Amino acid sequence: MMEEVRLSERERRVLAEMEERLDRDEPLARRLRTMGRSPHPLPSLSSSTAAGARRRLPALGIAFLAVTAAVLFVLAVTTGTRALIWAFAVVWILTLLAVLGVFVRWARRRAGEERESG
Repeated sequence: MMEEVRLSERERRVLAEMEERLDRDEPLARRLRTMGRSPHPLPSLSSSTAAGARRRLPALGIAFLAVTAAVLFVLAVTTGTRALIWAFAVVWILTLLAVLGVFVRWARRRAGEERESG
């Protein structure tokens, strides 16, 4: 059997201070509230590999949209087909919205880091 270990007064005070700081950390509390099992876990990937893949996914999607927009632009200019012009316009707008979304997430993350540090 394990013996019960008692904390000294100083250790209890330090522990209470740590708990108080953690309770005031709103970004941490939000992350803990929203944390849970993913509905579609990636069992074969380690968590760091999966996290890296999630970070690269928006960039790959934006790159795909940008290349598609460029190809559609060239085709629309050379052929003058109305359908290609509209397809280019739609893909270009989706590309801009995706870039804007990534920028907004980056700005919010950076603002949160600055708020935590200082």
